[in-house]
Amino acid sequence: MAKLSVLGSINVDHLMQVGAAPKGGQTIQAKQYQIVAGGKGANQAVAAAKLGADVAMIACIGTDAIGEQMKHGLADIGIDTKGITTVAGENTGVAMIYVEDSGENRIGIWPGANAFLTETVMLEHKAAIQDSDLLLLQLETPVATLVAAAKIAKAAGTRVVLNPAPAKALPESLLRHVDIITPNETEAEQLTGVAIRELSDADIAANKLHSQFGIKTVLITLGERGVWLSHKGEGKHIAGFVMKAIDTTAAGDTFNGGFVTGLLEGQSMLDSVRFGQAAAALSVTRMGAQSSIPTRVETLALLA
Repeated sequence: MAKLSVLGSINVDHLMQVGAAPKGGQTIQAKQYQIVAGGKGANQAVAAAKLGADVAMIACIGTDAIGEQMKHGLADIGIDTKGITTVAGENTGVAMIYVEDSGENRIGIWPGANAFLTETVMLEHKAAIQDSDLLLLQLETPVATLVAAAKIAKAAGTRVVLNPAPAKALPESLLRHVDIITPNETEAEQLTGVAIRELSDADIAANKLHSQFGIKTVLITLGERGVWLSHKGEGKHIAGFVMKAIDTTAAGDTFNGGFVTGLLEGQSMLDSVRFGQAAAALSVTRMGAQSSIPTRVETLALLA
């Protein structure tokens, strides 16, 4: 089976369901409160594993009990956790999430141990990257480490997929080592300066990423409008699934996990996108991050 390495964050998510997020100076009562496993890296690793991929994770947790609990949880799903390092004297990363009745969310993050995923730590697990068919990256860990990991992957013939989230400016040294990039509208605008209002804007942004950084494949996720897929300048709109959203937390992570799983299985680019879209569509109908990610059987049933 083709192998996936995910280098990224592990967070403890504190999730409050509210009618609307509080305004400045306002105190509100939540309808529901949960503590769940999260972090963009872990979410994407869990999504890929639940959807059928062979996954190894490279990450950092703190010395707190919940970090160890989350590591065991990843192992129980079948993820190879040998690349997860415990950072002495640090807490596992934290995310505070308000989920509004509309399904939209507002998130604040404390990186904690994620900030200690340095190049030195990553190099201890260099072989896992080199032995993988694909390396999946996000932006909740130090960017310098991502650059070093992407260079190792490219030298080994491992494809590099970057989900550039949360949105931030990125060095060319990272972008030039990326084979496939999967921004949403906000992240695509951050990288290209193109505000995406129409599908034609998505096409312009994708072509900028092709021409400026040599990225072969660009997937711009457009929420309910689906995905703009551009490969070497040939763009195509792929409509999404229409679902009633309860919580959009980790929908993008679920899409990325499903998409790369499809690629690893040898599915076409279009079918891989559809597989990711189906998994993400199911995830928004449930509360939480990893707790909302569907199984492979559920995802295939939606596609049938």
